[in-house]
Amino acid sequence: MKIKSFLAKPYASIIHSRVRKGALTAVEDQQAILLQLLKYGSRTVFGKDHDLLNVKTYEDYKKAVPIRDYEAIVPYIDKIKAGEQNVLWKGKPIYFAKTSGTTSGVKYIPITSDSISNHIEGARNALLCYMSESGNTSFADGKMIFLSGSPELERVGGIPTGRLSGIVNHFIPRYLRGNQLPSYETNCIEDWEVKLDKIVAETMKEDMTLISGIPPWIQMYFDWLSERNEAKKIKELFPNLQVIVHGGVNFEPYKAKLLNSLAGQVDMIETFPASEGFFAFQDIVGKEGLLLNTNSGIFFEFVPAGEIFNEHPTRLSLGEVKEGENYALIISSNAGLWAYNIGDTVRFVSINPYRVVVTGRTKHFISAFGEHVIAEEVDYAIYNAAKEFSLHIVEYTIAPAIQVIQGLPYHEWFIEFETAPADMDAFAACVNKYLVEKNIYYQDLIDGKILQTLKIRSMKKNAFIDYMKSIGKLGGQNKVQRLSNDRKLANALASYIAE
Repeated sequence: MKIKSFLAKPYASIIHSRVRKGALTAVEDQQAILLQLLKYGSRTVFGKDHDLLNVKTYEDYKKAVPIRDYEAIVPYIDKIKAGEQNVLWKGKPIYFAKTSGTTSGVKYIPITSDSISNHIEGARNALLCYMSESGNTSFADGKMIFLSGSPELERVGGIPTGRLSGIVNHFIPRYLRGNQLPSYETNCIEDWEVKLDKIVAETMKEDMTLISGIPPWIQMYFDWLSERNEAKKIKELFPNLQVIVHGGVNFEPYKAKLLNSLAGQVDMIETFPASEGFFAFQDIVGKEGLLLNTNSGIFFEFVPAGEIFNEHPTRLSLGEVKEGENYALIISSNAGLWAYNIGDTVRFVSINPYRVVVTGRTKHFISAFGEHVIAEEVDYAIYNAAKEFSLHIVEYTIAPAIQVIQGLPYHEWFIEFETAPADMDAFAACVNKYLVEKNIYYQDLIDGKILQTLKIRSMKKNAFIDYMKSIGKLGGQNKVQRLSNDRKLANALASYIAE
């Protein structure tokens, strides 16, 4: 046993014990965090605008601070950019995490001296809990990919600004720097394909033990490795690869193809990070659900997903949630975000301790006829159908086809297969069968002759990669939108459909 893995064991045990203990006091910790946020927040511009000094309870808080999205905090962000202090949180942010918005263009999410530890310790705790639970620490001695956006930061309003992953790259512990790949110079490359080519060149002869990233990026990396090494499987190239850390999108649709690429045993650790915070992580390998990060400067609220666009939705604290319900996730944090709708939905699979699965995006659904099909449902349908037909799905997206030339409207699925099914109609019927299992309203619309069953468009090889490249969003943390309630993405993909 080498020194890093040896020293990791006792440290992992300490952190694991601390996480376990914290899981038992989650509700009490959340109450304490809200009071602490109010104490510091009352002295800010935002706090004075919302009279936080006189907010004493959660019920008071709900009356004083409405749920908002990024567009609603832009005036405060603009004040920070102009150099004002104590706007959303005490002092000024130490970073802006730069991320893409849907209607606002680029978003600038504040990271403060108080909130940075949430990002760093969340990722750290995920790995240390894995070490303690599994007893496996040997991967700490090998090479690890910590893929990030460029660690070179610009300045906006005098504040260092960049992708969250590029910011976090600066906080990788010194003792792991020697294990880290790719090189700093490669991480600074902006062109994704050039960057990936360099990553493959730098890593394919190394003793890789851990790889982290979003599933579509990991799969693309594996494909390029295999192509450059006589179609070898990944475990042939990296026999000591032990851990994959993934997050950002639902893993299930990518799972079969990824496992086929690996062709060997590798443990998977799922995380739930975002520019706004590190919300949850898989504390037990193989167990469903991610442990909510309830004692890390974030106060969580939950809105029944069907109410999120209501003027006055129901707002629940952690102690009020129910297992099995679908909720929009709302956060208030020591980064200066207040009742902020992050745009993700979650479902509790356990409330003792509090574990969630990410079910989709609040704005990503199909409800052209009132069916309200969500990401969790389509992921379930395509994963089970692909498993039944022994298919590997590369990527997919769905949109409603409303103005059809003949017959009833339908849901149009654009799927890139590794190898397309011999009987596409049978596969489409299978997907439809599994979707009906999850969404009874969808079945009612079919029975009522309002919709016909779904149709599948088989996409060209690399269709989604080529499309993302065409709009300048290939690689990194960029993801294909799974569900659309309009035809914008579907129309853009028309030229990528296989003949």
